[in-house]
Amino acid sequence: MNRLLLVIVFIVSLGVNAQEFNATVAVNAEQTGNPNLQVFKTLERALTEFINNSKWTSVDYRTEERINCSFFVTINSYDNDLFSATVQVQASRPVYGSSYSTTIFNINDKQFNFNYLEFQPLNYNPNNFESNLISVVAFYLYTILGIDADTFELNSGTSYYQEAKNIVSNAQGSNTLGWAREQNPNRFRLNDDLLSGTYEGYRKAMYTYHREGLDVMYNNVKQGKETITESMKSLEEMHNTRPNSYIMRVFFDAKADEISSVLSGGPSVNIAETVEILNKVAPTYSENWKTIKF
Repeated sequence: MNRLLLVIVFIVSLGVNAQEFNATVAVNAEQTGNPNLQVFKTLERALTEFINNSKWTSVDYRTEERINCSFFVTINSYDNDLFSATVQVQASRPVYGSSYSTTIFNINDKQFNFNYLEFQPLNYNPNNFESNLISVVAFYLYTILGIDADTFELNSGTSYYQEAKNIVSNAQGSNTLGWAREQNPNRFRLNDDLLSGTYEGYRKAMYTYHREGLDVMYNNVKQGKETITESMKSLEEMHNTRPNSYIMRVFFDAKADEISSVLSGGPSVNIAETVEILNKVAPTYSENWKTIKF
C-alpha cells in the first residue's frame, strides 16, 4: 500500500469513527469577581474535551453526523473546589435539504453545584456516581442523544433515556440538588416524563414535527407546514390528560420562536385551530402566537 493510499484510508477512518458530539462549552465567571482565574479556563477546556473526545454510544458517527450542542456554564460563586453554578444546555439538528439547523433542546438548569480541582481527570463511569459535574453533563448528553434520535425515528431514543435514568438512579444517593424525586422540575422529572407513556405526545410531536414536517419542507413546503400544525394535536391530547406539564414547557422552550416563524411564512394553510391549540397548551408564549399571521 503506497503512502497516498495510507493517507486516504486514515482520513476515511477518522470520519467513520468520529465521536457523537460537536460541543461548545463556555464558562462565565463574571459573578465571582475573579473571572480571569486560570481554573475557569481549564474547566472550560476540560469539559469540551470530555464531551467531544469521549465515546458515548456503540454507534459510529460520521463527522457530519455529530450532534451540535452547547453548554453555557455560569459560575455564581466558588470556594476552593466547590462551585455553585447554572448551566444552559442547547442542542440542534440539521433540517433535510437545507443549511438550516433547528433547535431540539433548550434548558436552563439552575441546580448545578459541583466539586472540581483543576486538572483532575474527567471520566464517565456508568455504574457509579463519582462527580456531580460529570453526572450532570453525561445526563444531558444522553438526553440529547435520545431527543435527537426521536426526531429521526419514532420512539428510537428510549435506550438513551434509559442510560440517563441510570445516571439519575446513581446520583440520587448523593443528596445533590437536581436528582431527587421530590424536587420539581429537575433532572429526575425530565427523565421520568420522557420515559412515561403519559407524556408520549411529546415524543410523537417531536418526530412528526421534525421528520414529517420540517424535513419534508425541502420538497413540499405546504405539506410540511400542514404536518407541523398536525403535530400540535399530539401535544393537545397530552395537555388534556396532564395540563401544565414540565415536558410541555421543555418542548416550547426549544420550539416557540421557530413555530411562530414557520407558521407565519410560506404558503397559506388553515392554522386558526393550531393557534387556538397553542394558546391552550402554551399560554406563557402567547406573545409568540400573536405574531402568527393567518
